[in-house]
Formats: sequence, C-alpha cells, structure tokens
Amino acid sequence: MTLPTPEAIDQAARSLGLGATPFELHGGLCGWLAGGGENVIAWPARVLADPAVAAPAPDSPLDELRTTTAAQLEDRGFGFDLLLPEAASGLEDRAQALFEWCRAFLGGFGLAAVGEAALSDDGAEALADLGKLAQASPELGESEEDEDALAEIEEFVRVAVLLLHGDCVLAPRHRKSLN
Repeated sequence: MTLPTPEAIDQAARSLGLGATPFELHGGLCGWLAGGGENVIAWPARVLADPAVAAPAPDSPLDELRTTTAAQLEDRGFGFDLLLPEAASGLEDRAQALFEWCRAFLGGFGLAAVGEAALSDDGAEALADLGKLAQASPELGESEEDEDALAEIEEFVRVAVLLLHGDCVLAPRHRKSLN
C-alpha cells in the first residue's frame, strides 16, 4: 500500500483546477476519513468544501490517494504513512509541508466530525496538539538535532491520526457490531 508520489498528485490536482498542494490534499483527506467522512471518489469536493470540484477519474492518482489512504487507516499493522516531501528536500520545506498537512487535516476533520466527536482523553489531547502544530512555522537549522525533532513530530502526527480515526470511526463501528 504505497501512496502515489507528490508529483503525480500535484499533476492530477492541477488538471482538476485544485489550488491545494499534495500535502494539503492528503492532510485534508486524512482528516475527513479520520473524522468519519464518507470514503467516496468525489472526496476533493467534500474535503475542500466546494461542491463545484469535479470528481477525479477512477484510478487517477487522486483516486489512488483515497483508496490507499483509506486502506492504510484501516490497517491493523499501523501501516499508515503521511504524504510529505522526500528526505532529500530541505528540512525547512519538509517542516512547512508537515504544518500545511496538519492545517488541512484539521479542516477535513472538522468537516467530517459531526457535532462533538466522542473523543477519548488521549484523542482530545492529540487533536489539540495537532492544532498547535497547524499554527506553527518552521524555525529550523539544518542540524541532525533538527532532523530528529522533525522525525519525532512526524511520528506523533501519524499516531495522532490513527488515534483519532480509532475514536471516530473504529470505536463506533465496534459499538455497532456489539449491539
């Protein structure tokens, strides 16, 4: 389950006239799905809150992004990945993309989560921390210490998304199956 490349997503997004980066699109999609949003091919219109946005073609990089992301979120082996620039990109560019990803995640999550989502204490704390990251801007050098810090933040975001998906999607599904 490998995500399409940022370049392929960018090209597909441009063909639909979308003004979001691949990282924002993935963050918004993840927020939408983690908040309980419907897994549909027309996800860009929902995530961008613009019903005029055309649905991507089946099997396009944007559709592949949706299907792969949904499968990764459901993976019991925690195989979920964030779509971010390659490690060869500059540290500041990668940090900026991560903060954009977090902002878009919050937007998608807010659109999908109906009313007060039944979040665990850990889920509520993770959501608040994602909010702080969404407000951040890179203030990094190019040291190994900064690389390690960014890697830790990326891992935190990955786990936070899985936790929120568990609270909003998996837990209600489990409760339904018990009733």
